[in-house]
Amino acid sequence: MFPIKGWTLMPSNTEITASQLMRLVGLPGVPTIIDVRTQQDVDADPRLLPASLRRDALGVTAWAHDFADQAVVVVCQRGLKLSQAVTAWLLHEGIRAETLEGGFEAWRDAGGPLVSAKALPPRDGAGRTIWVTRARPKVDRIACPWLIRRFVDPDAVFLFVAASEVAAVAERFGATPFDIDGVFWSHRGERCTFDTMIEEFGLSCAPLDRLAIIVRAADTARLDLAPQAAGFLAASLGLSRMFRDDLEQLEAGMLLYDAFYRWCRDATEETHNWPSGPKPA
Repeated sequence: MFPIKGWTLMPSNTEITASQLMRLVGLPGVPTIIDVRTQQDVDADPRLLPASLRRDALGVTAWAHDFADQAVVVVCQRGLKLSQAVTAWLLHEGIRAETLEGGFEAWRDAGGPLVSAKALPPRDGAGRTIWVTRARPKVDRIACPWLIRRFVDPDAVFLFVAASEVAAVAERFGATPFDIDGVFWSHRGERCTFDTMIEEFGLSCAPLDRLAIIVRAADTARLDLAPQAAGFLAASLGLSRMFRDDLEQLEAGMLLYDAFYRWCRDATEETHNWPSGPKPA
């Protein structure tokens, strides 16, 4: 608390700092991030906070109900009138909402990850990106959907079809093909599609780069690249045998990638061993 001219100022309980939000981004429990910057501010820097959704601040009365029962963080350029007004309205509607303290500029200046908007494929009428790839995924075709759902578009739709039909489905249904030969989102040299997506979306950071090495090692039969790769491949192949439904396998695989991401981010220095003590006399 800071006394100023007879007033006592309390920290706002409707704000979240950039550092606090960074600890949540990429995890399954992250709040929904709503970007309400003006078009002028977006044009000046079109990058987006990970998995954020663009909304018009002045239209909040029309779209507020879309976020009922969700936790929300609202972002404007500096964390002032636009985001605070939207947050106040969402709170009025009974929605758990917070303003990002300092807004987009605070996030950017703190080195928070930002997604390149120009790399985003077109969205459908419901605002979702649609992706298509070969059926029966193992490693890369689970890794890429995990990255997209956690960092790019939480509502993304993934279609798994016969390899021979990927191109036709992409054309007919406006889907973006990935992890097949001859398309933009695919392997490049010794790097796999997961690497390509991290690069093109501008998401390179220590945890994702570390995870990318494990994915690349498991996906390209170069298990010597990372000591974790053999176990990661075994778990991935095991999942592929457990599920006949590719979408069920994807949902199960999300937890595997969540766990490895947390290890890459927070636990690489931690070790574990059976506790030992002096032998009894």
